[in-house]
Amino acid sequence: MKYAMLIGDGMADWPIPQLDNRTPLEYAQTPNMDRVVVQGVIGQVATVPQGMQPGSDVANMALLGYDPMRFYNGRAPIEAASLGVALDENDTAFRCNLVTIQNDMMVDYSAGHISTEEAHQIVDALQMYCTSATTHFYPGISYRHLMVVAGFPEGLETTPPHDITGKPVHSYLPKGEGAEELSKLIGTAHEVLADLPVNKTRVKEGKRPVTDIWLWGQGQSLSLPSMAQKYGMTGSVISAVDLVRGLGVLAGLTIRLVDGATGYLGTNYKGKVDAAQAALEDEDFVYLHIEAPDETGHEGELEKKIQAIEEFDKYIVGEMLKYQEQRGDLRIIITPDHPTPIEIKTHCADPVPFTLCGPGVKPGNETTYCEHSARNATPLSGPELFERFIKQSW
Repeated sequence: MKYAMLIGDGMADWPIPQLDNRTPLEYAQTPNMDRVVVQGVIGQVATVPQGMQPGSDVANMALLGYDPMRFYNGRAPIEAASLGVALDENDTAFRCNLVTIQNDMMVDYSAGHISTEEAHQIVDALQMYCTSATTHFYPGISYRHLMVVAGFPEGLETTPPHDITGKPVHSYLPKGEGAEELSKLIGTAHEVLADLPVNKTRVKEGKRPVTDIWLWGQGQSLSLPSMAQKYGMTGSVISAVDLVRGLGVLAGLTIRLVDGATGYLGTNYKGKVDAAQAALEDEDFVYLHIEAPDETGHEGELEKKIQAIEEFDKYIVGEMLKYQEQRGDLRIIITPDHPTPIEIKTHCADPVPFTLCGPGVKPGNETTYCEHSARNATPLSGPELFERFIKQSW
């Protein structure tokens, strides 16, 4: 048996008045996900354990079969694994967003989804002017980067920038041990960024400049048992974001990079599908992750979120169903990692609908893929869903 997990990050949502109190999943045209429901089953998965923050880090870790209550210790160490940054025992990694703050307001947690090329120019400047013997910056993709500090104290409180879009930032700055040190660093970065040619060019082009860095998601080094050790499986991860790639690295999976994978609308869907199919020729399992529904949810852009869901359905689910028909031995599961409701522009911990089809899966009674169709199912945890997906009939 072969297994494919297709993740539409943040697809789930709440009923929206403009859609006659339907969710984006209910409203969007999703014939391929509906087809999976008709051919298989639909249910709910609770990816965020009670008491934990509803981040993509926790949720994707759970969907990959790892209990976050046991293994999770911060987002940034996962991204460090993706970037190949080895953390020493006394190192603390921070996620470093490039953001736009104006009049003390978080205008944009992504600085207009800055391009990776432009972002690397900015991170190079940070590395030149803001590093020290204990502090270093590492470039990632688009607005998502990494800072590592040696000997940083524990107990700091930070907030994800996508949680505070449109809000005053002052009350959300780092608090606790080490906060003063970070505040000085953030202030220095602000001064450096104001004079960078890349920012001046962006302003002339009508784009949002990178005014500041936002540090969050800190943690120390992390290790996971490999997928081979835990489940006896080989596999690959395909994603545009370092967080999901990092989970793959820690799980001992192959990371398949796809040119043109942006983490937003219009990403290289064909390249991702081709990479997934190539993986399944030789391996047991593939985790194919699409970021766009989450990004558009954070933006509060309803039409764009619907577009992201429909692109996922057409270009990812539809093509993987064709491949499933050719093979005959492929089980497919489709799920968000968490909701990213348009109303709040950030994540919540509500259970999300999943659907799966393939060998050993008996059809149920539902015909559409949405939150409403799954409402009566008892939620499984992420690790429970993964184990049932790969080990049991349905």
